[in-house]
Amino acid sequence: MAGSPGSAGLVLVLNSGSSSVKYALVDPDTGERPLSGQAENIGAAGGSYHDALTRILSHLDDKGHVDLAGAGHRVVHGGERFSGSVLVDDEVLDAIRSFSCLAPLHNPANLAGIEAVAQVRPGLPQVAVFDTAFHQTMPPAAYRYAVPQEWYTRHAVRRYGFHGTSYRFVSERAATLLGRPLAGHLPVGPPSAGHPLAALRLVVAHLGNGCSAAAISGGRSVDTTMGLTPMEGLVMGTRSGDVDPGLLGYLAEQTGRGAADLTDVLDTRSGLLGLSGASNDLRTISEAAERGDERAGLALDVFVHRLAKAIAGLTASLGGLDALVFTAGIGENSVLVRSRVLARLGFLGLAEDPAANAAHGRTTGGRISFPGPVQALVVPTDEELMIARDTARLVGAER
Repeated sequence: MAGSPGSAGLVLVLNSGSSSVKYALVDPDTGERPLSGQAENIGAAGGSYHDALTRILSHLDDKGHVDLAGAGHRVVHGGERFSGSVLVDDEVLDAIRSFSCLAPLHNPANLAGIEAVAQVRPGLPQVAVFDTAFHQTMPPAAYRYAVPQEWYTRHAVRRYGFHGTSYRFVSERAATLLGRPLAGHLPVGPPSAGHPLAALRLVVAHLGNGCSAAAISGGRSVDTTMGLTPMEGLVMGTRSGDVDPGLLGYLAEQTGRGAADLTDVLDTRSGLLGLSGASNDLRTISEAAERGDERAGLALDVFVHRLAKAIAGLTASLGGLDALVFTAGIGENSVLVRSRVLARLGFLGLAEDPAANAAHGRTTGGRISFPGPVQALVVPTDEELMIARDTARLVGAER
């Protein structure tokens, strides 16, 4: 049976972080996962990525003989170089290493995971799947900052965007649910807005502890909220999202703290946590707001306000909207956030179907709005499956 240990098509999907390695054995055809888990305490008590991957691969062997097709790795930053997933070789390793200055907390860990697999299982094909790759289709008007040209040409200062693997999966699934081809198939000529065969225009909101939204036209990213780093854009669990850049200079003068220290506060002690003073978990904040906690209520208000504002802005980047899609932990599970966002976006033609929203769209094919020219959907994401599919495709092509 496809997906069972012993089949030739299983892919080991790895997400190597600073202190842990998440892993899953995935059948790219069915999405089945015969095995998944997380190796903890990387860097503690002498533990290394090599040790972690040795344990993971030994665990696979304990479950029975598994012929791996390859290993697929989530890599956060691919810079401007990578617009798609690639087979790993020495040149790719060097490139991932060179982008560590753009993602210092992520790329070195991702790289260590790849190198550990090469040591523990030499000869196993490996594939790098980049969070940034999907957004390489953005036009310069969307990805350039209004800063000196030298900052871009010498220091790669531009907007990159993240969560790309999720956006690819969710946009494809949303098109299936809507019964529309992603790219459309109009005859050559100017597009016809709202035409059922035009390119599908989606705004997808990926809302978890990290949050972003993207404008996707015909399956291609045309704009997104995250920028040079994952700190730009929406309010997140512990990240501030957009702030006035002058804030750093002002607070440095007021507090005597350096840029690195202040940036760390914006990254780890801001967002929902900073506003609420209690938690970065929206469930906890929603419960506290319901009890009358003013700071929790404010955190929820700011989160929804900034999200609705971003969705409206991304709709302008698309020139119209066919569907708004919610995904990831908050997007898939928070009835309250979805309801409050939809209430602000009635001018786009969206109207919440309360019963469908309460059921998370599970009884209505993902739909949580009343039927109409513009719809709202809940679409669960599956980045692991997308990584497995990319890995199987690239390894198969190589063979």
